Amino acid sequence: MKKKKVAFLCVHNSCRSQIAEALMKKYGSHLAEVYSAGTALKSQINPDAVRLMKVLYGIDMEESQTPKLLTDIPAVEQVITMGCNVTCPSLPYQYDTEDWGLDDPTGKSDQAFIAIISEIDERVRKLIQQLEQS
Repeated sequence: MKKKKVAFLCVHNSCRSQIAEALMKKYGSHLAEVYSAGTALKSQINPDAVRLMKVLYGIDMEESQTPKLLTDIPAVEQVITMGCNVTCPSLPYQYDTEDWGLDDPTGKSDQAFIAIISEIDERVRKLIQQLEQS
């Protein structure tokens, strides 16, 4: 079975899209090649996201991921935006798109972060189910 190429996009590629990439790799790397990217970059992944993903899932995002621009990833078949009004530039390929409409937890409490991480986890698992059925 050919793996589908999936990208999670957000403005800075430093929090929600990175979390989605990490969880999709954890649960669905057998089904998809997974990327995340942004339209602008921060110098590092959000430290609260890094810390909580280590605590909750044992995933060290700083070890396996870095912030990337849209131009740093290959052509993909599916694009999922995190809800930050990301408008993709004219990309030279066809893809399915979906917006998850997630609030940015940056600067908020651990409880707010955990709620967003939990929602991303749920949506990633649903995405994996869809990929398994297609």
